Amino acid sequence: MYDAIVIGARCAGSPTAMLLARKGYRVLLVDRATFPSDTISTQIIWPMGVARVKSWGLLDKLVASNCPPVTKFTMHLGDFPLSGWGPQAAGIVESYGPRRTVLDKILVDAAVDAGVELREGFAVDQILMSGGQVTGVQGRQTGGLSVTEEARIVIGADGKHSVLARSVQALEYDSTPSLSCFYYTYWSGVSVDGYEDYWPGRHFILTVPTNDDLVLIVLAWPRDQFHTIRADIEKHYMDAIDLVPELAERVRAGRQEERFYGSADLPNFFRKPFGPGWALVGDAGYSKDPITAFGISDAFRDADLLSEAIDVGFAGQRPLDDALAGYEHQRNEAAKPLYETTLTAAAYDQHHPRSLELRAALRGNQADTNVYLGVLTGSVPKEEFFNSPNIRRILAEAQDRNPSE
Repeated sequence: MYDAIVIGARCAGSPTAMLLARKGYRVLLVDRATFPSDTISTQIIWPMGVARVKSWGLLDKLVASNCPPVTKFTMHLGDFPLSGWGPQAAGIVESYGPRRTVLDKILVDAAVDAGVELREGFAVDQILMSGGQVTGVQGRQTGGLSVTEEARIVIGADGKHSVLARSVQALEYDSTPSLSCFYYTYWSGVSVDGYEDYWPGRHFILTVPTNDDLVLIVLAWPRDQFHTIRADIEKHYMDAIDLVPELAERVRAGRQEERFYGSADLPNFFRKPFGPGWALVGDAGYSKDPITAFGISDAFRDADLLSEAIDVGFAGQRPLDDALAGYEHQRNEAAKPLYETTLTAAAYDQHHPRSLELRAALRGNQADTNVYLGVLTGSVPKEEFFNSPNIRRILAEAQDRNPSE
């Protein structure tokens, strides 16, 4: 019998398994994929996520993967760009955008190094229950016989369509249907200056420097355009890039290296992340539109929170249910401001007059621009910037700098 079985071995599951194993627990980690393998992702690890990678002793491996650090974010909206970088998060300034073939393999290997038992190519067919409590899983590896494994707790890190969440009918709340659709591909020979995002009309474009001198370029549209976009992805992708001539010139000078990847299956929700014998982490418990690219960093945070809560409960310091309720509270307290920011961005209403007025007031004000960008990258609490006295101050200072406007 295991102390924990973790379903899903990517950005939420492998760190959760690793952290529990480092605390001395016997952990089984299963995934239907084998590693290294790819998955749909915007790839960015914001500084708060990089700080966790460093705390886990894995930053050197990420740096050695030939993925460049990023310390500049330029947001193109309206008549001028805002450029800068947010304050450090837990001593970390830089961000990274690694390929998931690289990042997930680093995380899986770290879990195995910590003593986790890994079963790749393992599909969970059934969640086992007894008396209303989850007790284990039944599944099989590719080409193998069905096996049953039991554990004190089963953790679903298997994404927004989690088999565990579905089996226990985890309560969903604060939900919003998909707002966006997106497609991306990888380019060589395209010069970018850190993360660049563009908002031409009701389009969103993001550039992410990644491994081996490639650049990930993401295009997003409102969800109601999905069927039109899907009918001719390349045309609509390039048409959107052509709305930004200086970016289009760079992209057309480069070379597309892979096919297009994308999705419109982007639900936004929170789920109750625990119950008798089970817990959820990552997108299985909290999912949102990828337009703000918080998914990986949030998964890392929640892996830390959940593994600590389970340890507290297993060690008898608090009843396990109380500890897991604390995990849900901490997760929601950290996630809800980011969730609201994401839903706002995915509404494609960035050209609202009040938004443009604030951006205009930030022009020439690098200190507050950096704090603003820190909110967008997760290193500054939303309320620290978006509060009435602070906004009034920024607008008044802009008026003092430009009294004729």
